[in-house]
Amino acid sequence: MTDDLRQGELSQGLDDFHLVSVRPPSDPIPAKILVVDDDPRNLIAVEEVLRSPGVEIVTADSGEGALRHVLKDDFAVILLDVQMPRLDGYEVASLIRNRPRSSRVPILFLTAFNKDDMHVFKGYSAGAVDYVFKPIEPLILRSKVDIFVDLYRKTEEIRRQAEQERRLLMDNLHVRSEKLKAEQALRRREEHQSIVLQSLPIALYTASVEEDHRRLHFTNESIERITGFRPEAFLERPDFWSSRINPEDRERVLAQLRRLEEEGSVNLEYRWRCADDVERHFLDQTVLMRDENGRPREFFGMWFDTTESKQMEQNLLHASKLEAVGRLTGGIAHDFNNMLSVVIGNLDLLKKSIQGNEKAERRVRMALESAQHCADLTYRLLTFSRRQALQVSTIDVTSLMPSLLELMRRTLGEHINASLNLEEGIWPIQVDRAQFEAALLNLAVNARDAMPDGGDLTICVKNQVVEEGKSAPGGEFVVISVSDTGIGMPPEVLEKVFEPFFTTKESGKGTGLGLSMVYGFVQQCQGHVEVESEPNAGTTIRIYLPRSHDAAERAEDNQSAVVHPFGDGRMVLVVEDNPAVRQVAQSTLHSLGFKVMEAETGDEAARLLKSKKDIKLVLSDVRMPGALSGIDLARLIQKEQPDVQVLLTTGYFDGEDKLEDLNLLYKPYRASDLADRIRSLMGSSQGVELENAAMRQTAAVA
Repeated sequence: MTDDLRQGELSQGLDDFHLVSVRPPSDPIPAKILVVDDDPRNLIAVEEVLRSPGVEIVTADSGEGALRHVLKDDFAVILLDVQMPRLDGYEVASLIRNRPRSSRVPILFLTAFNKDDMHVFKGYSAGAVDYVFKPIEPLILRSKVDIFVDLYRKTEEIRRQAEQERRLLMDNLHVRSEKLKAEQALRRREEHQSIVLQSLPIALYTASVEEDHRRLHFTNESIERITGFRPEAFLERPDFWSSRINPEDRERVLAQLRRLEEEGSVNLEYRWRCADDVERHFLDQTVLMRDENGRPREFFGMWFDTTESKQMEQNLLHASKLEAVGRLTGGIAHDFNNMLSVVIGNLDLLKKSIQGNEKAERRVRMALESAQHCADLTYRLLTFSRRQALQVSTIDVTSLMPSLLELMRRTLGEHINASLNLEEGIWPIQVDRAQFEAALLNLAVNARDAMPDGGDLTICVKNQVVEEGKSAPGGEFVVISVSDTGIGMPPEVLEKVFEPFFTTKESGKGTGLGLSMVYGFVQQCQGHVEVESEPNAGTTIRIYLPRSHDAAERAEDNQSAVVHPFGDGRMVLVVEDNPAVRQVAQSTLHSLGFKVMEAETGDEAARLLKSKKDIKLVLSDVRMPGALSGIDLARLIQKEQPDVQVLLTTGYFDGEDKLEDLNLLYKPYRASDLADRIRSLMGSSQGVELENAAMRQTAAVA
């Protein structure tokens, strides 16, 4: 049968089909049908038969073209001509079946030949699901194709429903996951807030407006951590809260509470006695809550433990007072010490000229002791106000305490029983020895004054490792406790005990500086002080001084009664702007056997050093008028004339300038102090000169 015949038969069938075709419902799922035939007329004819709403006809005139469409699109059914050049229908069907994506697409063979069983079997083996023989009956073709299109649409609908259900399931899972995450985040936030609230010194409570007392309903357990009382304790007695307020604060606090309904809120500050009988400071903020109609409903409040902040306020106030005293003391210290230098220096010189006159010697000795006490007082004032650097050394407390105890016993009198409890293996400490002794003597004298009828004074020394805390640093400390059995102190006195000029003694019997000096000394040593005292139960003051890992220095008494000349006519340049002090220094150096040159300023001294080459030592004040201070002069000499020794003197040094390796002697100084320092400096300089001379001689021989 020819192609024309096949085309005629297909066209005749198409005319009949137009009479009986039934259109499918509107908006069906789109479906694609691939028609493959090498005859364009057949393609047109089949396209006319199969055209309907929702159906897209895709045509190909070769097996290669069909394969390209299969690679690109999905089809509901494929109509495939058997007889085609190059690739016949069997080969194309086999290739389509071998591709996973298209392996399940129904294939209908269109053929006018090979109706025998052998070829039909071959077609089914290649992957065909049915045969349509030419001449094609349009109704048969349309019916068969509609079955596969309907199957495709139902399958696609099921697939789309499954996809939609899967998407809905995934969306549901996503929503549930987000909800779970939100719940977890909310739970973590609540836990975090709970932990923060528990860690803060805050307790929340409510109170009824129907009652005229404060029966507090605490809403968290923080109150037990803060006060030591369980929340139930505040409900047991109507007056439980008010009974533990400090009597000095109670009336003021209750008066403020009576105005609460009128004002709507109050801030109460008071001291409250906790379960351990220790009073702590609280800020109590109370607000009146109202209902929808504006009627009072209940009180809501928060307790804040402000004890630490109050302590910091006291420390700041104390520090500001120390600063004020320091400024006052520093302002007069320089001139005061210069005047004392003149007094002490002249008395030292006078002492030499009256040897053998016991009456005159006794008076000079008394005058020297009084002047030295004035100098010590100025030094201690500067030290406690941190306006003076401590002259520290590493000391052995064990060897020092017995002699200090004997001094205390002579000072305290017979009606005070002083004892020492000294543990073995006490660590060394780095302190200013004079200040350390003065601090303990101050504590002993205070204890004596607290025991007017006599009593026991006990000094305990022990090693202690202190853990890091809020109010004091941790570390290894030597703890020195001074305990008495005296009248003790009430809390209001205890709070002010270290404040400068605070005293409970009668006018003229105390300066109020003793414990302040102790406090300043300990603070400057990087230690801290603790006080325990109760009325009629005695007082214990503990000094915590950091342990030193250096070896303790031997205490030597270099204070000789008479200093013999040792200067051998060597030249000393005295640089001092105060004429009286300069004159005393000159006379003292002459008595020690030195020749002396004078300069009033650092600038003048620098000029003399350039012109005079026989100067071996420069004794210079730190503070002087002119461009060069004493420290500037010392640096210049170190740089340009390193063989000249420099000893700086000062009546007040606030630490603003760095001394580093410079030698410093504080005013007022004794002649013996000056002699000792010069011996030390001259000895070191002679050693350097001998070493340099030996090196020069070795070089000459070489």
